[in-house]
Amino acid sequence: MTKRILLYATLAGGAFISVFPYLLVVLTAFKTQAQLSSTAPWLPGLPPTTDNLAEMLAGDFPHFILNTAVMTALLTAGQLVFTTFAAYAFARLRFRGRDVLFWLYVATMMVPSAVTMIPLFLIMRELDLVNTWYGLLAPYVLGTPYGIFLMRQFFKSLPGGLEEAARIDGAGPLTILLRIMLPLCRPALGTLAIITVISSWNSFLWPLIITSGDDTKVITVAIATLKDGIGVDYTLMMAGSLIALVPMVAVFIFFQKYIVRSVVLTGLK
Repeated sequence: MTKRILLYATLAGGAFISVFPYLLVVLTAFKTQAQLSSTAPWLPGLPPTTDNLAEMLAGDFPHFILNTAVMTALLTAGQLVFTTFAAYAFARLRFRGRDVLFWLYVATMMVPSAVTMIPLFLIMRELDLVNTWYGLLAPYVLGTPYGIFLMRQFFKSLPGGLEEAARIDGAGPLTILLRIMLPLCRPALGTLAIITVISSWNSFLWPLIITSGDDTKVITVAIATLKDGIGVDYTLMMAGSLIALVPMVAVFIFFQKYIVRSVVLTGLK
């Protein structure tokens, strides 16, 4: 009994630590500047105000939200398509150097993304793609090592007899993939889609480097640049963060089983 109490107390403490930053975002978003200075961060401002949210939604912020939504949709669609084809080739097609090429590609996950930012920027500059949608999307729209690894593991878990039966009936690799494998891969595709949506929506460093105008500015960069001539308006920043947080909370609530399943799928062999 004592062990169970300690276990639940530990879990409750961990949950509180995880949720507390989000609680501060909500509390700060509904405070005025005077309330922010006169009350503790973990206490609500009384009376709460919605002026910060109204100010954010009245300006260019909705346009940045739309930019983020478009970027997220395009990256998700691109990764689902190209990742599926690449993963199927690595899992089911036989060609020389397949496994070596796959593991070399997966090994790039160990390289911090910040290391590749400058080379990527130089490439985009030479291609005249800086501050364009093409430059924003190009490095990630064709798939990621994690996504290909996830889908490959799922493809390898499917029975090989399905392909053999399809080949006997005269189906080629593309027909097998589209008409037999993809319907069975809906759980993995759903998992990949949710992970891509979350990572794309929260992407900051690459959009900050490659974009400079409002036409391509995304929500994370817009929040980071909420500064005036004196300092940072934290109430506006938290209001923007709250607006950006709501869609991701909704995604997590409705699709959490797919997010949890991603941990399981990567362990399939």
